[in-house]
Amino acid sequence: MEQITKNTILTDGGLETDLIFNHQIELEHFAAFPLLENTDQVQTLENYYREYLELAKLNGTGFILESPTWRANLDWGKALGYDEKNLIRVNKLAIQKMKQLKQEYKACVDNVMVSGQIGPRGDGYRVDTAMDPDEARIYHNLQVQVFKAAKVDMVTAITMTYINEALGIVESAKMHKIPVVISFTAELDGSLPSGETLEKAITTIDMATDNYPKYYMINCAHPTHFMPVLEGAKSWKDRIQGLRANASCKSHAELDESTELDVGNKNELGQLHKKLQQLLPNLEVFGGCCGTDASHLKAICDHISLV
Repeated sequence: MEQITKNTILTDGGLETDLIFNHQIELEHFAAFPLLENTDQVQTLENYYREYLELAKLNGTGFILESPTWRANLDWGKALGYDEKNLIRVNKLAIQKMKQLKQEYKACVDNVMVSGQIGPRGDGYRVDTAMDPDEARIYHNLQVQVFKAAKVDMVTAITMTYINEALGIVESAKMHKIPVVISFTAELDGSLPSGETLEKAITTIDMATDNYPKYYMINCAHPTHFMPVLEGAKSWKDRIQGLRANASCKSHAELDESTELDVGNKNELGQLHKKLQQLLPNLEVFGGCCGTDASHLKAICDHISLV
């Protein structure tokens, strides 16, 4: 099993918003995974990842290939016409594609890792029907099992909106003995959409699972939304090792209603990540979320310390 070192690791940005606004690809239910089976669009998907891999190559960093499987779970799959058998198949296909890209770049990018990405059962901006940890473990077990069988380096749960769903995913990963990363959506006040604080989320899951998550991340929020809760924060923030920030300062409600892409201020985004390196002593993994593309990550790389 490959391990993350103490060097900078890049990952990708806002896949879905990039495809919709920059490539004019309609994504039903905001799902990118069906593109894996679309002969006209799979090349666009591959090239999306190559842009970021080229940045890693240029900057001498590692890279995490996150599979485009954020929506490839039972509920969203059903809405898209995928039964359980076909969901298993397309999740396997996603990992195969990531491994092909890893093979393509392994000679020029050190420490390329493949992560099986898991999204929330419901919406990534708000809590719909909440599950208890056991329900969440059972629900997300399908993807965890597929990723385990496919021998990924880790699974990463992105845009988690409340503690219990994230905890269930961790328990499933622990049961299957596969490393897991948890990334929380943050609101304007730095808390989860559920109202639970980042501190409570991290400490609750660590206590319940004997610190099983490899590390935690913050995603789907502009740095100005969550920086205040990190200033002067105690040891729990040391568990945050990755960021996937939004380009825009807008709220999730405003982003939901937007018909145009808000690319934000890329230079400011880079400067804020430099400050976040000082606030988060173990910060290593840099990517993006809604509204970001490879140019945003380039701006981040231009400002942060890459060693």
